[in-house]
Amino acid sequence: MPHPEPLHAIVPAGGAGTRLWPLSRRDAPKFLHDLTGSGRTLIQQTYDRLRPLTDGGSLAVVTGRAHAAAVLDQLPELGAENLLAEPSPRDSMAAIALAAAVIRRRHGDVVVGSFAADHAITDPAAFESAVREAVAVARSGYVVTIGIEADHPSTAFGYIHAGTPVADAPATAPTARHVLAFTEKPDAATAAGYLATGEYRWNAGMFVVRADVLLGHLAEQKPDLAAGVARIADAWDTDARQEALERVWPDLEKIAIDHAIAEPVAAQGGVAVVPAAMGWDDVGDFDGLGALLPAREDGLHVLGDGDVLALDASGTVVVPGSGRTVAVLGAPDLVVVDTPDALLVTTREHAQRVKSVVEHLGPEREHLR
Repeated sequence: MPHPEPLHAIVPAGGAGTRLWPLSRRDAPKFLHDLTGSGRTLIQQTYDRLRPLTDGGSLAVVTGRAHAAAVLDQLPELGAENLLAEPSPRDSMAAIALAAAVIRRRHGDVVVGSFAADHAITDPAAFESAVREAVAVARSGYVVTIGIEADHPSTAFGYIHAGTPVADAPATAPTARHVLAFTEKPDAATAAGYLATGEYRWNAGMFVVRADVLLGHLAEQKPDLAAGVARIADAWDTDARQEALERVWPDLEKIAIDHAIAEPVAAQGGVAVVPAAMGWDDVGDFDGLGALLPAREDGLHVLGDGDVLALDASGTVVVPGSGRTVAVLGAPDLVVVDTPDALLVTTREHAQRVKSVVEHLGPEREHLR
């Protein structure tokens, strides 16, 4: 049996994780934190999952200049040549396309895969199996996404509508199906209706595709963005990199890969989905964090080693980080995040609204430490 084709992985590491404030800040976003109590940060866990799949391939991280040093400190095995530092955020399409273009120049028309730096997965074996199947389908010319098993009607995720099996998929990809459409985050009734059909999966933003196919779709859908990325990639491994970045990058269109490629190409029949159940979580807020952390005997979900006391506070999530003792009495399902310069108290029910606190604070107060 031939050895599976290696994956050339791309890890976009951006965002501020504002729903996890004050633990996650612009200067220390959530991918740089250990949010599962494993002893490894989220980006380190992402790297650990991808390394077996990139045996013979490569792994590149795309992040902002402000976080480049921290990423290399956490991933010394990565190597500076595989870190692509963005001058400013331009959303996921520019980041992924630039990495894919640089990889194509270095390695040819290989299969690339994009996987966010700040997600948690409890079943790495299931993840590896799904990605290997996606690589096999991608070699045939499809854009392939991993569809996460939806175990409840969440309104926090986008959905993938899966259609008929991919008839021309190789034998090593038996579960691949055509994608009929991507849909945005629905209301509760719509989400429940999606689950009732059995045809929908959560969209985790994982995409696997041949480099030539990805960049060809980009040239068709967003020609100016494709041309700009190509100019930067041509200069990347030369002395002209910095000049090209400063001249071209600020004018690149700011758009997500979902809108730039996945949605229009799905409408053309060019996107496939590989379904998977891998214990995926995007750790999107403190309610989600509480679901990841095991409950103590007193019912608390605690991240860290601080001194925490709870009486009649089952379900409460506590992140002690100031050195103070945190005591919670008679208040179940709270969220208490205690840092040296900021204290957050809310409920798990309102965890999605933490972003609004950051918006009210403004950039000057959000990141103080």
